[in-house]
Amino acid sequence: MTETLSESATLTGERADLLRTLNKHRHFLRFTTRDLTDEQAGLRTTVSALCLGGLVKHVAAVERVWVDFILDGPSAMPDFSAMAEGDFAERADEFRLLPGETLAGVLAEYAAVALRTDELIAALPDLDATQPLPEAPWFESGARWSARQVLLHIIAETAQHAGHADIIRESLDGAKTMG
Repeated sequence: MTETLSESATLTGERADLLRTLNKHRHFLRFTTRDLTDEQAGLRTTVSALCLGGLVKHVAAVERVWVDFILDGPSAMPDFSAMAEGDFAERADEFRLLPGETLAGVLAEYAAVALRTDELIAALPDLDATQPLPEAPWFESGARWSARQVLLHIIAETAQHAGHADIIRESLDGAKTMG
C-alpha cells in the first residue's frame, strides 16, 4: 500500500478508524490499475462508459470537492441548479482518460488529494462541525452534513468505485483485486 499520513502519524480512535477504512478502499481502487498501460486504463470493458483511469480520476475529483466542502461549505460545490449541457459534458470527461492524460498522472493526482484529505482529518478540530448542503435534487432541502458525514460519504464513494474498478479489470484481462 502507498504510505499516507494515517500510516505514519499517531492517530487513535475515530480518526484512525476513518483513515484506515478510507486507505483500505483507496488501495483496492489503485490496485486494480497495477501493471496497466495508459491505453488499457482508458478502455471500456463493460456496457458502461467507465474505465479504470477515469474511475481513479473521478474518485480524486469527488474527494477533492468534498474536502473543499468541509473547509468552505456549499460555495465549494457547483451550482447544480445552473448546470448547462457543457457542465454535464465536463462531468462526463471526469470518467475517462482524455488525450494527454496518463494513468501515472491520475494516480499521482489521487495521491496528492489523498494526502490533503489525510492531513485534514488529522488536523480538524471537530468532526461534528457542519456545513449546509448545496441545493440539489439529490440532497434533502436544508440538510447539513458534519465533517464526519462527509468523510463517510468519501469512504462509501471510494468503496463503490473500487468495486466498479474490480469488475472492469476482471473484464479487461481476468485480474482481480482479491482472490
